[in-house]
Amino acid sequence: MNDEELGRPRPGQLLTGVTWVVLLLGLWLWGRDLSAGGAAAQLATTGDVAAVGRPWGRPAPPQAHPPVPAPAAVRPRRITLGAGGVRGAGIVEGAPGRDGALAPPAATDVVGWYADGPQPGEAGAALLVGRADADAGAAPAAFRSLTGVRPGERVEIRRSDGSTVRFAVEDVRLFDRRHFDVHRARAVRARGRAELRLIGSGVRPAGRGSRGGHGEAAVVVVSGYLTGYQPPAGGRG
Repeated sequence: MNDEELGRPRPGQLLTGVTWVVLLLGLWLWGRDLSAGGAAAQLATTGDVAAVGRPWGRPAPPQAHPPVPAPAAVRPRRITLGAGGVRGAGIVEGAPGRDGALAPPAATDVVGWYADGPQPGEAGAALLVGRADADAGAAPAAFRSLTGVRPGERVEIRRSDGSTVRFAVEDVRLFDRRHFDVHRARAVRARGRAELRLIGSGVRPAGRGSRGGHGEAAVVVVSGYLTGYQPPAGGRG
């Protein structure tokens, strides 16, 4: 009588069964190591839109930092965003117009802060507006390279008391200027979180049917959230 008649598995079937048992055991042990080592907790970051499509091996942005209250006398002074070509640009206070929108400063090399809203680092969405284009002969626009920013990159804002607040870029969006709604752009995405909106006006993206390789004027909005706070020298964190 052969193996099938006796009800005994063939050698090939036995080998396949052993292979599956070893594979399942290995996956179970690997899952235990991840849970015990905290790897899953490291990747579960708050508001981590940048994690979508991230190449294997690239670290996830850090978790959100609790909001940092600021005394009334403290003001944002300088912003640095290396990838966007913003290296220590000055920040001035601005006021919204009748439509609630904040016009960029007349000077192209500085950024306007919406002083009626939260300060960068406080709970809510702080709003900074700058020029993305510049007239001939004018200083380079502060937000001229804002469309080149990528999720996960860092924004630093130096404050008048010597402290620094750091943000991780969450996403970058381009809007048609005619349909741009500043109220929606500065809406908070996560309650209780300190967020940042960098708005560059006058962007002229290349497009089909444009003149000189540039399309109609658009608005770029970079959104971020607070990830770190460095107190002033001799101060408390």
